Amino acid sequence: MCTVRTTTNPVFRNLPKDSGGYATFGSGAAGAGQVTQQYGSGPGYGEYPPQSYEAPPESRSMTIDDVVTKTGITLALLTITAIVSYVLVHQNLDLATPFVIVGGLVGLVLVLVATFGRKMDNPALVLGYAAAEGVFLGALSFMFTNVEFGGSGGGELIIQAVLGTFGVFFGMLVVYKTGAIRVTPRLTRMIIGGLIGVVVLALGNLVASFFIDGGLGLRDGGAVAIIFSLVCIGLAAFSFLLDFDAADKLIRARAPEKAAWSVALGLTVTLVWLYVEILRLLSYFQSD
Repeated sequence: MCTVRTTTNPVFRNLPKDSGGYATFGSGAAGAGQVTQQYGSGPGYGEYPPQSYEAPPESRSMTIDDVVTKTGITLALLTITAIVSYVLVHQNLDLATPFVIVGGLVGLVLVLVATFGRKMDNPALVLGYAAAEGVFLGALSFMFTNVEFGGSGGGELIIQAVLGTFGVFFGMLVVYKTGAIRVTPRLTRMIIGGLIGVVVLALGNLVASFFIDGGLGLRDGGAVAIIFSLVCIGLAAFSFLLDFDAADKLIRARAPEKAAWSVALGLTVTLVWLYVEILRLLSYFQSD
């Protein structure tokens, strides 16, 4: 019996049905069911009647090359914007907090618009998100590594976080392609449950911080904070498996070429989260 799988990433939802579905990223095999999209990790995605999903006559089907190209463009814009943001904050420390707040909020709004407006394949929204997150990450990276904001480690910490992020990404890609870990409904439910738990704990820590110094201790650099960051990094890493599986199913279902932008957005969301968690974890050890 075919099963609909979901991903923890907010950009992919209601994936097509098939009988295999792992270790075939970019294969473009036929026989997938209806393509839909998901953003988020909530339950409640039902079954959909099987049907093929063909690209419109005027548009060719999405390929792995489209995914690589669009993701590369998105990450390149994010990187350039992050560097510019970092340099500007370095020249004017007063820009740090506004850049973090505005960049983070704009990025969040664009993701929500793309997700709930079903416009994940809109390149303007995807690139807008990349630019906003670049502003956010550049300023946040400076704050994590600059002593004037309580940080330490300098540029070396950022380089380590970047290398760690892409190391995890490529490592999980190898794991997916070799089939070392099968993307099953059970795995999906486990990751979704973990994400829900992380969100609840993070919100609880935020609320507690209004009344208790350091909140629940999830972000104060102590032992609990280190464990929490490691859990977040683990969840982000496993989320890549589900994102790869979602992208694979879009290719199998012969989604239109522009759907590659939704894959680029989904992977970028996970990469940003992973980078922030790795940078945060490294900063804990650096400050000890």
